[in-house]
Amino acid sequence: MEIVELNDRERTILRDIINHFLVTANPVGSRNLTKKYNLGLSPATIRNIMSVLEEDGFLDHPHTSAGRVPTEKGYRYYVNSLMDPPILQKEEKEIIRRELKYFTDETDELIQITSTLLSDITNQLAYVTYPKIDTGILEKIQIVQLTTSRILVVITIKSGLVKTITLELKAEINSNHLMFVQRLLNERLTGLTFSEIKRTFVERFKDISENYRPIIRVFIDSADKIFTDLVKSDKAIITGARNILKQPEFVDHNHFNSIIEMIEDRNIIIQFSDFNTKNGDIVVKIGSENESDRFTDYSTISKEYKIGDVKGTLGIVGPKRMQYSKIIAIVEYVAEILSEYLRKGN
Repeated sequence: MEIVELNDRERTILRDIINHFLVTANPVGSRNLTKKYNLGLSPATIRNIMSVLEEDGFLDHPHTSAGRVPTEKGYRYYVNSLMDPPILQKEEKEIIRRELKYFTDETDELIQITSTLLSDITNQLAYVTYPKIDTGILEKIQIVQLTTSRILVVITIKSGLVKTITLELKAEINSNHLMFVQRLLNERLTGLTFSEIKRTFVERFKDISENYRPIIRVFIDSADKIFTDLVKSDKAIITGARNILKQPEFVDHNHFNSIIEMIEDRNIIIQFSDFNTKNGDIVVKIGSENESDRFTDYSTISKEYKIGDVKGTLGIVGPKRMQYSKIIAIVEYVAEILSEYLRKGN
């Protein structure tokens, strides 16, 4: 996108137009600006500046109105240079912390609560992906014999997250063999990432004697299942359909249908979230800046949360007309608190 430098008057007019449009969702005319803001400029001067901003691609002029609306370029300039700093007041932080305080030790429940809270306080569609443990480092493996042919495998990740899985063996289990295999698994796998383990597991255990091969075989056959993402197969919680559909943009039937499609197909959000991470920084993408064509009518604000080396993503999806500064501050703080509470819970 071409960079255009704006003078002080143009910056002021653009900021005021976008601020006004974010609240009203109605095209903004020079009369609106003159009445609401003490600009010290005549209506004719304001109209001239608005025309220049439109020519430079920061504003658009709907045919049915004398007012202007921001373009993607206008929103991007606003987010980069004009909006107020993203700051949450102490009272707002306390509300978020209090809402997330009363959760069980279950990762599932905390993620569900976080997504619901994020949607409710932003009035947008919110999502939280489950922690991805591919980059997590194995701390230890414990094997518990449940029956003569079933075992419980307890996987502990360095971040503190724990995963359990039950496996069925085709032959009866020798408890001494089981303890030997547990020790061997820890000697050869501890300190590796889960992606390394999945990729090299067979090679690391090809020298195992026949006595222990039935137990190792079940690990080989189930490696993808054991050393993969935590908790749920859909890997994301999406909430807030009722909140986002209250926005005036969703009177449009196409916008309505696309939001419902996102909610029903979680993979859309999961794939999108993989693109929207950037070294732990907040990521704001507006319209066509999003990689997927499904998001060209929306803005997205996302942030990683972390538990040690394990990461997930949370964020919001909404119309391009949104309170960027406020929502950025909320997303950043909720990611911080979710990381903190997951560490405590594990």
